[in-house]
Amino acid sequence: MSGPAPYASLDPDTVLAALDSVGLRGDGRMIALNSYENRVYLVYREDEPAVVAKFYRPGRWSDDQIEEEHAFVRELADDDIPAVAPLAPGGRTLNHHAGFRFAVYPRRGGRAPELDQSGVLEWIGRFIARIHAVGAHHRFAHRETADVATLGREPRAALLSGGLIPPELEPRWRSLADAALDMAQTAFERAGRVAQLRLHGDCHPGNLLWTEAGPHFVDFDDARNGCAVQDLWMLLAGERSERSAQLARLLEGYRQVRDFDRAEIALIEPLRTLRLIHYSAWIARRWHDPAFPAAFPWFGTPRYWQDRIAELGEQLEAMAEPPLEAV
Repeated sequence: MSGPAPYASLDPDTVLAALDSVGLRGDGRMIALNSYENRVYLVYREDEPAVVAKFYRPGRWSDDQIEEEHAFVRELADDDIPAVAPLAPGGRTLNHHAGFRFAVYPRRGGRAPELDQSGVLEWIGRFIARIHAVGAHHRFAHRETADVATLGREPRAALLSGGLIPPELEPRWRSLADAALDMAQTAFERAGRVAQLRLHGDCHPGNLLWTEAGPHFVDFDDARNGCAVQDLWMLLAGERSERSAQLARLLEGYRQVRDFDRAEIALIEPLRTLRLIHYSAWIARRWHDPAFPAAFPWFGTPRYWQDRIAELGEQLEAMAEPPLEAV
C-alpha cells in the first residue's frame, strides 16, 4: 500500500466488504465525503442508521497511534463531551481488511458555526476547555507533539529534499523559513514550561459542527500533545483588533472550566508559522496520490512559492509584534 496510488484498490466493493467483515452490511448506497488525508464514506444500510467508514492513509500512523486517538475520543464521550467516538463492532475500533485499516463512526450532522454570533465563541471556549480538562489527565505515549521540530524543522527538511521548490526561489524560501523557525523556537523558549496535554490538534472551523445542542468537533486524526493555545488560535481571523476580541471571547468561556496560561498567547503567531510550513510539506508528501495534483494544481508553480515567500515575510513581522491582547 505504499505505492504511487495508495487508494487505488479501495473501490466500492472493498468498502462494503470491509464493513461486512465487522457485521455492518451496507445496502450498496454510499457517498464519498470530503477528505484528502484519508478516505471517508457515508454508507447506508437497510433498516439501520447509516454509518461513516474511515479508511486510514497507509503508512501515516501506526496502529498504536490510531488506537490512542480512538481511546482519547472515547474518554471524552464517556465524560459527556460531544465528541464523535468510533464504534466497536466485534469489540475493536480499529479494523483491517484487504490491506487497509478502517474505523466506523455513527453519522452525526451539524452546520458550520457562526462565530460572529453572540455567545458562540464563549460556548466553543468552554467546550475546548472541557476537552483539555480530560486531555490533561495524561499525555499521549505514541502520538506526536506540536513543537518546532515536528511541525517546522522536519517539514522544512522534507520540502528542501523533495525537489518541488523552483531552484531560482529555493534560496530565498530557505532563508526566510530558517529565520522564521529560529524566531518560533525563541518564542517557545521564552514562553517557558507551558503545560503539555492531549489536544484535538486541528481545531479549525471546518472540523467544528454546530447543532441545537451546541458544538461538537469531528476528525481527531491530528490529535497530539501540545499546549492549550494550539486548539484556540485557528478560530481567530481578521485584523489584529478582531483577533484580540475573538480571543477574549474564547478565553471568557475557556476560563469558566479551567485556567489558561497567558504566556501561551505569545505562541499564536509561531504556531501559525509552523502550520504554514507544515501544510506545504503535507501536500508535497502526498503528491504521489492522484487526488492531490487534481486538488492542488498550482502547487509547485513559481507563483505558489512566491506567495509562500511573501507569507513567511509577513509571519516574521507578525512574530516580532507584541502578543495579542485578549480584550
